[in-house]
Amino acid sequence: METTNNTALIVGANGVISTNLIDYLSSLGNWDIIALSRRGGTDRGHVHYIAVDLLDLEDTVNKLNSLTTVTHIFYAAYQDRESWAALVEPNLRMLINVITAIEPVAKSLQHVSLMQGYKVYGAHLGPFKTPAKESDAGHMPPEFNTSQLQYLQQQQIGKQWTWSAIRPSVVGGTAPGNPMNLALLIAVYATISKKLNIPLRFPGKPGAYGKLLEMTDANLLAKATVWAATEPHAANQAFNINNGDLFRWEDLWPKIAKYFKMEVDAPLPIPLQTMMSDKADIWEDIRAQHGLNYTYTEVSAWAFGDFVFSWDYDFFADGSKARRMGFHEFVDTEQMFFRLFDEMRNKQIIP
Repeated sequence: METTNNTALIVGANGVISTNLIDYLSSLGNWDIIALSRRGGTDRGHVHYIAVDLLDLEDTVNKLNSLTTVTHIFYAAYQDRESWAALVEPNLRMLINVITAIEPVAKSLQHVSLMQGYKVYGAHLGPFKTPAKESDAGHMPPEFNTSQLQYLQQQQIGKQWTWSAIRPSVVGGTAPGNPMNLALLIAVYATISKKLNIPLRFPGKPGAYGKLLEMTDANLLAKATVWAATEPHAANQAFNINNGDLFRWEDLWPKIAKYFKMEVDAPLPIPLQTMMSDKADIWEDIRAQHGLNYTYTEVSAWAFGDFVFSWDYDFFADGSKARRMGFHEFVDTEQMFFRLFDEMRNKQIIP
Protein backbone atom coordinates (compact mmCIF):
# COMPACT_ATOMS: atom_id res chain seq x y z
CA MET A 1 0.00 0.00 0.00
CA GLU A 2 1.31 3.44 -0.95
CA THR A 3 2.13 5.60 2.05
CA THR A 4 2.38 9.37 2.40
CA ASN A 5 4.58 11.40 4.70
CA ASN A 6 2.70 14.67 4.82
CA THR A 7 -0.84 16.03 4.67
CA ALA A 8 -1.31 19.39 3.00
CA LEU A 9 -4.33 21.57 3.70
CA ILE A 10 -4.76 23.85 0.66
CA VAL A 11 -6.91 26.83 1.60
CA GLY A 12 -8.49 28.58 -1.38
CA ALA A 13 -8.04 25.55 -3.61
CA ASN A 14 -9.59 26.62 -6.92
CA GLY A 15 -7.42 29.64 -7.76
CA VAL A 16 -4.59 29.67 -10.29
CA ILE A 17 -1.96 29.45 -7.52
CA SER A 18 -3.54 26.58 -5.59
CA THR A 19 -4.48 24.60 -8.71
CA ASN A 20 -0.82 24.40 -9.67
CA LEU A 21 0.23 23.74 -6.08
CA ILE A 22 -2.14 20.76 -5.87
CA ASP A 23 -0.81 19.38 -9.17
CA TYR A 24 2.79 19.76 -7.99
CA LEU A 25 2.20 18.15 -4.59
CA SER A 26 0.34 15.31 -6.32
CA SER A 27 3.32 14.71 -8.59
CA LEU A 28 5.66 14.29 -5.62
CA GLY A 29 3.85 11.17 -4.45
CA ASN A 30 4.34 11.61 -0.71
CA TRP A 31 1.50 14.03 0.09
CA ASP A 32 -2.14 13.61 0.99
CA ILE A 33 -3.98 16.76 -0.04
CA ILE A 34 -7.12 18.29 1.49
CA ALA A 35 -8.43 21.14 -0.64
CA LEU A 36 -10.73 23.79 0.81
CA SER A 37 -12.93 26.20 -1.14
CA ARG A 38 -16.44 27.58 -1.09
CA ARG A 39 -17.54 25.47 -4.07
CA GLY A 40 -15.58 22.31 -3.32
CA GLY A 41 -14.34 20.04 -6.10
CA THR A 42 -14.10 16.48 -7.37
CA ASP A 43 -11.90 14.09 -5.38
CA ARG A 44 -9.09 12.36 -7.24
CA GLY A 45 -6.18 10.21 -6.10
CA HIS A 46 -4.75 11.68 -2.92
CA VAL A 47 -6.76 14.91 -3.31
CA HIS A 48 -9.91 15.32 -1.21
CA TYR A 49 -12.09 18.44 -1.50
CA ILE A 50 -14.15 20.08 1.23
CA ALA A 51 -16.66 22.86 0.57
CA VAL A 52 -16.55 25.33 3.46
CA ASP A 53 -17.43 28.93 4.24
CA LEU A 54 -14.24 30.17 5.87
CA LEU A 55 -15.91 33.41 6.92
CA ASP A 56 -18.14 31.34 9.21
CA LEU A 57 -16.20 30.08 12.22
CA GLU A 58 -18.80 27.47 13.16
CA ASP A 59 -18.85 26.00 9.64
CA THR A 60 -15.06 26.06 9.49
CA VAL A 61 -14.65 24.25 12.82
CA ASN A 62 -17.34 21.69 11.98
CA LYS A 63 -15.81 20.91 8.58
CA LEU A 64 -12.17 20.83 9.74
CA ASN A 65 -12.27 19.34 13.24
CA SER A 66 -11.59 15.83 11.92
CA LEU A 67 -8.43 16.84 10.01
CA THR A 68 -6.03 15.50 12.62
CA THR A 69 -3.33 14.45 10.15
CA VAL A 70 -2.63 17.90 8.66
CA THR A 71 1.10 18.69 8.71
CA HIS A 72 1.23 21.73 6.41
CA ILE A 73 -1.25 24.53 5.76
CA PHE A 74 -0.88 26.34 2.44
CA TYR A 75 -3.04 29.44 2.71
CA ALA A 76 -4.02 31.14 -0.55
CA ALA A 77 -7.65 32.11 0.04
CA TYR A 78 -8.80 35.58 -0.94
CA GLN A 79 -12.01 37.57 -0.59
CA ASP A 80 -12.38 40.62 -2.80
CA ARG A 81 -13.99 43.81 -1.53
CA GLU A 82 -14.75 47.29 -2.83
CA SER A 83 -11.78 49.03 -1.18
CA TRP A 84 -8.32 48.27 0.18
CA ALA A 85 -9.50 48.99 3.72
CA ALA A 86 -12.48 46.66 3.41
CA LEU A 87 -10.19 43.77 2.42
CA VAL A 88 -8.64 43.50 5.87
CA GLU A 89 -11.50 42.17 7.99
CA PRO A 90 -12.74 39.24 5.85
CA ASN A 91 -9.27 38.11 4.75
CA LEU A 92 -7.89 38.22 8.28
CA ARG A 93 -11.00 36.48 9.65
CA MET A 94 -10.68 33.56 7.20
CA LEU A 95 -7.06 32.94 8.22
CA ILE A 96 -7.90 33.17 11.91
CA ASN A 97 -10.81 30.75 11.48
CA VAL A 98 -8.61 28.18 9.72
CA ILE A 99 -5.88 28.34 12.37
CA THR A 100 -8.49 28.29 15.15
CA ALA A 101 -10.02 25.12 13.69
CA ILE A 102 -6.84 23.24 12.77
CA GLU A 103 -4.30 24.07 15.48
CA PRO A 104 -6.08 22.22 18.36
CA VAL A 105 -6.67 19.02 16.37
CA ALA A 106 -3.60 18.73 14.11
CA LYS A 107 -1.01 17.75 16.69
CA SER A 108 1.65 17.16 14.02
CA LEU A 109 1.28 20.57 12.36
CA GLN A 110 4.71 21.60 11.07
CA HIS A 111 4.23 24.66 8.91
CA VAL A 112 1.84 27.39 7.78
CA SER A 113 2.57 28.94 4.39
CA LEU A 114 0.95 32.33 3.74
CA MET A 115 0.57 33.50 0.15
CA GLN A 116 1.16 37.26 -0.05
CA GLY A 117 2.37 39.54 -2.84
CA TYR A 118 3.99 42.87 -3.56
CA LYS A 119 1.15 44.74 -1.83
CA VAL A 120 3.28 44.43 1.32
CA TYR A 121 5.66 46.88 -0.41
CA GLY A 122 2.86 49.24 -1.44
CA ALA A 123 3.19 48.21 -5.09
CA HIS A 124 -0.56 48.68 -5.64
CA LEU A 125 -0.49 52.25 -4.32
CA GLY A 126 1.99 53.78 -6.76
CA PRO A 127 5.72 53.96 -7.46
CA PHE A 128 7.57 51.95 -4.81
CA LYS A 129 11.20 51.15 -4.08
CA THR A 130 12.57 48.71 -6.64
CA PRO A 131 13.88 46.13 -6.46
CA ALA A 132 11.75 45.53 -3.37
CA LYS A 133 13.40 43.41 -0.69
CA GLU A 134 11.87 41.26 2.03
CA SER A 135 13.57 43.49 4.60
CA ASP A 136 11.95 46.70 3.31
CA ALA A 137 9.92 48.76 5.76
CA GLY A 138 6.15 48.43 5.76
CA HIS A 139 3.72 51.14 4.71
CA MET A 140 0.72 52.92 6.21
CA PRO A 141 -2.11 50.48 6.96
CA PRO A 142 -4.67 49.16 6.25
CA GLU A 143 -3.10 46.24 4.37
CA PHE A 144 -4.55 42.74 4.76
CA ASN A 145 -1.32 40.91 3.81
CA THR A 146 0.50 42.65 6.66
CA SER A 147 -2.34 42.05 9.14
CA GLN A 148 -2.39 38.35 8.26
CA LEU A 149 1.36 37.96 8.71
CA GLN A 150 1.34 39.84 12.01
CA TYR A 151 -1.37 37.49 13.28
CA LEU A 152 0.57 34.43 12.13
CA GLN A 153 3.81 35.63 13.71
CA GLN A 154 2.08 36.27 17.02
CA GLN A 155 0.19 32.97 16.93
CA GLN A 156 3.37 30.99 16.27
CA ILE A 157 5.28 32.17 19.33
CA GLY A 158 6.17 29.16 21.47
CA LYS A 159 4.74 26.66 18.99
CA GLN A 160 6.44 23.75 17.23
CA TRP A 161 5.17 24.82 13.80
CA THR A 162 6.82 27.47 11.65
CA TRP A 163 5.59 29.87 8.96
CA SER A 164 6.68 31.27 5.63
CA ALA A 165 5.37 34.26 3.67
CA ILE A 166 5.53 33.80 -0.10
CA ARG A 167 5.52 36.95 -2.25
CA PRO A 168 5.04 36.36 -5.97
CA SER A 169 4.67 39.00 -8.63
CA VAL A 170 1.76 38.75 -11.08
CA VAL A 171 1.19 35.00 -11.43
CA GLY A 172 1.06 33.29 -14.82
CA GLY A 173 -1.23 30.27 -15.09
CA THR A 174 -4.15 28.83 -17.03
CA ALA A 175 -6.95 28.31 -14.46
CA PRO A 176 -10.22 29.87 -15.70
CA GLY A 177 -12.66 31.49 -13.32
CA ASN A 178 -9.88 33.38 -11.57
CA PRO A 179 -10.03 37.15 -11.05
CA MET A 180 -6.26 37.62 -11.30
CA ASN A 181 -5.07 35.66 -14.33
CA LEU A 182 -3.17 38.04 -16.60
CA ALA A 183 -2.07 35.53 -19.24
CA LEU A 184 -5.64 34.33 -19.79
CA LEU A 185 -6.87 37.92 -19.88
CA ILE A 186 -4.37 38.81 -22.61
CA ALA A 187 -5.29 35.68 -24.58
CA VAL A 188 -9.00 36.50 -24.48
CA TYR A 189 -8.36 40.15 -25.36
CA ALA A 190 -6.25 39.06 -28.33
CA THR A 191 -8.81 36.48 -29.45
CA ILE A 192 -11.65 39.02 -29.46
CA SER A 193 -9.49 41.67 -31.14
CA LYS A 194 -8.61 39.20 -33.87
CA LYS A 195 -12.27 38.25 -34.34
CA LEU A 196 -13.06 41.96 -34.81
CA ASN A 197 -10.20 42.24 -37.33
CA ILE A 198 -8.40 44.95 -35.38
CA PRO A 199 -4.72 45.05 -34.37
CA LEU A 200 -3.56 44.09 -30.91
CA ARG A 201 -3.21 47.40 -29.09
CA PHE A 202 -1.77 47.70 -25.61
CA PRO A 203 -4.73 49.05 -23.59
CA GLY A 204 -2.87 50.46 -20.58
CA LYS A 205 -1.60 53.84 -19.48
CA PRO A 206 0.88 55.44 -21.92
CA GLY A 207 3.69 55.34 -19.37
CA ALA A 208 3.13 51.66 -18.58
CA TYR A 209 4.29 50.41 -21.99
CA GLY A 210 7.98 51.05 -21.33
CA LYS A 211 8.35 50.26 -17.64
CA LEU A 212 10.19 47.25 -16.20
CA LEU A 213 8.05 44.41 -14.89
CA GLU A 214 8.38 40.79 -13.88
CA MET A 215 6.06 37.83 -13.44
CA THR A 216 5.92 34.57 -11.51
CA ASP A 217 5.13 31.31 -13.27
CA ALA A 218 2.53 29.33 -11.31
CA ASN A 219 4.54 26.10 -11.57
CA LEU A 220 7.67 27.83 -10.32
CA LEU A 221 5.65 29.35 -7.49
CA ALA A 222 4.35 25.94 -6.45
CA LYS A 223 7.89 24.53 -6.24
CA ALA A 224 9.12 27.53 -4.27
CA THR A 225 6.17 27.39 -1.88
CA VAL A 226 6.81 23.73 -1.05
CA TRP A 227 10.55 24.38 -0.76
CA ALA A 228 10.00 27.15 1.79
CA ALA A 229 7.52 24.99 3.72
CA THR A 230 9.85 21.99 3.98
CA GLU A 231 13.35 23.49 4.14
CA PRO A 232 14.22 23.91 7.84
CA HIS A 233 16.51 26.92 7.45
CA ALA A 234 13.80 28.77 5.47
CA ALA A 235 11.46 28.74 8.48
CA ASN A 236 9.81 31.91 9.77
CA GLN A 237 10.87 34.04 6.80
CA ALA A 238 9.41 35.86 3.82
CA PHE A 239 10.52 35.22 0.23
CA ASN A 240 10.02 37.13 -3.00
CA ILE A 241 9.41 34.53 -5.71
CA ASN A 242 9.74 35.61 -9.33
CA ASN A 243 10.83 34.18 -12.66
CA GLY A 244 14.25 35.82 -12.45
CA ASP A 245 14.05 38.08 -15.49
CA LEU A 246 12.51 41.45 -16.36
CA PHE A 247 10.55 42.63 -19.37
CA ARG A 248 8.89 45.70 -20.88
CA TRP A 249 5.51 45.51 -22.58
CA GLU A 250 6.90 47.50 -25.52
CA ASP A 251 9.20 44.57 -26.25
CA LEU A 252 6.90 41.66 -25.32
CA TRP A 253 3.58 42.95 -26.72
CA PRO A 254 4.58 42.69 -30.42
CA LYS A 255 5.79 39.12 -29.77
CA ILE A 256 2.44 38.22 -28.22
CA ALA A 257 0.72 39.69 -31.29
CA LYS A 258 2.95 37.57 -33.52
CA TYR A 259 2.00 34.44 -31.55
CA PHE A 260 -1.68 35.14 -32.31
CA LYS A 261 -0.80 35.98 -35.95
CA MET A 262 -1.99 39.55 -35.49
CA GLU A 263 -0.78 42.97 -36.41
CA VAL A 264 0.23 45.29 -33.59
CA ASP A 265 -0.41 49.02 -33.52
CA ALA A 266 0.25 51.94 -31.23
CA PRO A 267 -0.97 51.63 -27.63
CA LEU A 268 -4.41 53.10 -27.00
CA PRO A 269 -5.49 53.45 -23.37
CA ILE A 270 -8.96 51.96 -22.86
CA PRO A 271 -10.83 50.98 -19.70
CA LEU A 272 -11.14 47.25 -20.25
CA GLN A 273 -13.97 46.89 -17.73
CA THR A 274 -16.05 49.25 -19.85
CA MET A 275 -14.93 48.42 -23.37
CA MET A 276 -15.09 44.64 -22.93
CA SER A 277 -18.33 44.52 -20.96
CA ASP A 278 -20.46 44.06 -24.09
CA LYS A 279 -18.28 41.44 -25.80
CA ALA A 280 -19.96 38.32 -24.38
CA ASP A 281 -21.89 37.67 -27.62
CA ILE A 282 -18.68 37.85 -29.64
CA TRP A 283 -17.03 35.37 -27.29
CA GLU A 284 -20.00 33.02 -27.53
CA ASP A 285 -19.68 33.09 -31.33
CA ILE A 286 -16.00 32.21 -31.01
CA ARG A 287 -16.83 29.54 -28.45
CA ALA A 288 -19.46 27.94 -30.71
CA GLN A 289 -17.19 28.09 -33.76
CA HIS A 290 -14.23 26.42 -32.05
CA GLY A 291 -15.93 24.24 -29.42
CA LEU A 292 -14.38 26.08 -26.46
CA ASN A 293 -15.06 24.94 -22.92
CA TYR A 294 -15.61 28.14 -20.96
CA THR A 295 -18.08 30.99 -20.92
CA TYR A 296 -17.19 34.67 -21.14
CA THR A 297 -17.71 35.12 -17.41
CA GLU A 298 -15.26 32.30 -16.67
CA VAL A 299 -12.46 33.72 -18.83
CA SER A 300 -12.78 37.48 -18.35
CA ALA A 301 -11.19 39.45 -15.51
CA TRP A 302 -10.98 42.93 -16.98
CA ALA A 303 -10.68 44.79 -13.68
CA PHE A 304 -7.36 43.05 -13.07
CA GLY A 305 -6.17 44.05 -16.53
CA ASP A 306 -7.00 47.67 -15.87
CA PHE A 307 -5.05 47.38 -12.62
CA VAL A 308 -1.90 45.78 -14.06
CA PHE A 309 -1.81 47.86 -17.24
CA SER A 310 -2.03 51.05 -15.17
CA TRP A 311 1.43 50.54 -13.64
CA ASP A 312 3.31 53.43 -15.18
CA TYR A 313 6.18 52.70 -12.81
CA ASP A 314 8.71 49.87 -12.45
CA PHE A 315 7.26 46.79 -10.78
CA PHE A 316 9.77 44.22 -9.57
CA ALA A 317 11.39 42.77 -6.48
CA ASP A 318 14.69 41.17 -5.53
CA GLY A 319 14.23 37.40 -5.68
CA SER A 320 17.80 36.53 -4.76
CA LYS A 321 17.13 35.66 -1.10
CA ALA A 322 15.40 32.39 -1.98
CA ARG A 323 18.11 31.59 -4.51
CA ARG A 324 20.88 32.30 -2.02
CA MET A 325 19.18 29.92 0.42
CA GLY A 326 18.88 27.07 -2.08
CA PHE A 327 15.90 27.55 -4.39
CA HIS A 328 17.51 27.91 -7.81
CA GLU A 329 14.65 27.51 -10.30
CA PHE A 330 13.96 30.22 -12.87
CA VAL A 331 11.67 30.70 -15.87
CA ASP A 332 11.97 32.71 -19.10
CA THR A 333 8.89 34.96 -18.96
CA GLU A 334 8.52 35.28 -22.72
CA GLN A 335 8.54 31.51 -23.12
CA MET A 336 6.15 31.22 -20.16
CA PHE A 337 3.53 33.26 -22.00
CA PHE A 338 3.79 31.13 -25.13
CA ARG A 339 3.64 27.90 -23.10
CA LEU A 340 0.56 29.13 -21.25
CA PHE A 341 -1.13 30.13 -24.51
CA ASP A 342 -0.35 26.66 -25.88
CA GLU A 343 -1.85 25.07 -22.75
CA MET A 344 -4.99 27.22 -23.10
CA ARG A 345 -5.39 25.97 -26.65
CA ASN A 346 -4.86 22.36 -25.60
CA LYS A 347 -7.52 22.78 -22.89
CA GLN A 348 -9.83 24.49 -25.40
CA ILE A 349 -9.95 27.65 -23.35
CA ILE A 350 -9.00 29.73 -26.41
CA PRO A 351 -9.09 28.76 -30.12
